[in-house]
Amino acid sequence: MKTRFAPDRGLSSRMVITSFLLGLLYVGFVALLIALTKSAVWAVVIAGGMLFAQYWFSDRIALYAMHGRIVTPEEAPDLHGTIDRLCALADMPKPRVAIADVDLPNAFATGRNPKNAVVCVTTGIMRRLDQDELEGVLSHELSHVAHRDVAVMTIASFLGVLAGLITRFGLYGGLGRNRDQNTAVIVLTIVAVSVAVYAISFLLTRALSRYRELAADRAGAMLTGRPSALASALTKISGDIARIPSRDLRQAEAFNAFFFAPAISGKAGASLSSLFSTHPSLEKRLDRLGVLSRELGEQA
Repeated sequence: MKTRFAPDRGLSSRMVITSFLLGLLYVGFVALLIALTKSAVWAVVIAGGMLFAQYWFSDRIALYAMHGRIVTPEEAPDLHGTIDRLCALADMPKPRVAIADVDLPNAFATGRNPKNAVVCVTTGIMRRLDQDELEGVLSHELSHVAHRDVAVMTIASFLGVLAGLITRFGLYGGLGRNRDQNTAVIVLTIVAVSVAVYAISFLLTRALSRYRELAADRAGAMLTGRPSALASALTKISGDIARIPSRDLRQAEAFNAFFFAPAISGKAGASLSSLFSTHPSLEKRLDRLGVLSRELGEQA
């Protein structure tokens, strides 16, 4: 799908490389499932079924978890109007529009392809941002849809989820039921490899997630021509998120990789924290947007 969003070869190459490396891990992991279940048929059914469910129902799962609902133009005319204008400007199909009735100021895009995409905003973000700032956030989310990185992230996260499930199954199921020493060694080996697979897939998806956020910042700001509006939205949202109750932030943290801004982020400048983070630091995003603003000659 060709749109007027600025193409990003760096993002495209990273999605291909990440998908290839995770594909190799996936092949090895299916072999582990075969060893664990003693059946190639069951291994394929389990792995394929979980991948299909996550890929096909990712939009519904995300909306359900965030208490979001699809809204019509009659229910949210201003929001639909903004997305209509941005889609016309980007020359892309309009995704479904949803609103999540939560105070957490955020937005996310989900869906397996542009034709089945959903852009969801929270009531918290609509209440806090002005029109230009909200337009910048929505342009950022629409660029995720146009670049198809939402679908890649959905698939990429699958292997880590599956590895985590197998690890727990091996620890609490296999080891508890099997007293035979040889069987225990096999189960421990499977668990160890599952942990390694989970760790590798975790780091790969985190690295891709951080880059795709920078790519969406740039593409979205270039489409609207107002990087400063997006920078203002980032600053405002990041400050307000810090005032949201910790309990609510922890409940939303599982969807960090899909949010415009992370519900919970590590300390700025902490190298280990940044390695595990789903988003670049606020400072880095603002610096990039500042450079882009100067390149475009944007007036303050």
